[in-house]
Amino acid sequence: MKYYGKVFRPPSEARSLIVQATVGCSYNKCDFCSMYKDDTFHLRDLEELKVEVKEYLEERPFYKRVFIADGDALCLSNDKLIDLCDFFAKNMENLERITAYATAKDILRKSDVELRELRKHGIEMVYVGYESGSDEILKDVNKNSTAEEYILATKKAKAAGIKVSATIIAGLGGMDKMELNAVETAKVVTGAKPDYISYLTLDLFPDTPLYERYKSGEFKRLSPLDILQEIKIFLKHVDSEGTVFRSNHASNYISLAGNLNEDKNRMIEEIDEALREENYKPEYLRGF
Repeated sequence: MKYYGKVFRPPSEARSLIVQATVGCSYNKCDFCSMYKDDTFHLRDLEELKVEVKEYLEERPFYKRVFIADGDALCLSNDKLIDLCDFFAKNMENLERITAYATAKDILRKSDVELRELRKHGIEMVYVGYESGSDEILKDVNKNSTAEEYILATKKAKAAGIKVSATIIAGLGGMDKMELNAVETAKVVTGAKPDYISYLTLDLFPDTPLYERYKSGEFKRLSPLDILQEIKIFLKHVDSEGTVFRSNHASNYISLAGNLNEDKNRMIEEIDEALREENYKPEYLRGF
């Protein structure tokens, strides 16, 4: 099966069949992101793709999950997504679920009926990059999304039966906006109540505008201990009963796991212990 450029997936999709229905990201202008900078966004020919997938599965029939790549696969029309989902169902007898990356705008562009159709044809969950809940910070990093869009899109997807896993980036506001990032993101999660939260820690990549602001001194990067403090502030302010919280991404300094709100105090205690002992992952072990 052919892959174009760099292909990314969430940690929870490690055992999934990765099917690159789109290449790159349709927006691709976020100042912090280098994931798809070398890729020109385009749609794969689905008939050609289905031939590749079918041949691949003939030798590897054990897959139970499918992750539709790249950066915002839900930008595809419903007809194309349903065609692809039905193909998976027909050719994967052990298929359990289908997931994809999506932007808030992708979700909001689709009607309630269209989203329910996607759920009916197998799309169980979408991964949405909130990154931050602060409109000020989102504007700073050219994210092209708003806090209100995250809340509306999450509620809309969940109403259609599609789970939402939200990605948050600790440190995205820099030192000057550390508390703002934590508190405003907690407000958005409280309002949206996604099914899952996946915390990442900001990495700065040389080919990004945010890196240039860091090198010039305009953007002040958080230390590992500051990152832990920011996540602690988030946990103190968030109220999202039942949301599963994870910080098991490779970029993080410590790994936290629990359910909101019942495990908030325990996770805060784990952060406090790491702060007291300065016990966190060294830089050379972090990365994608």
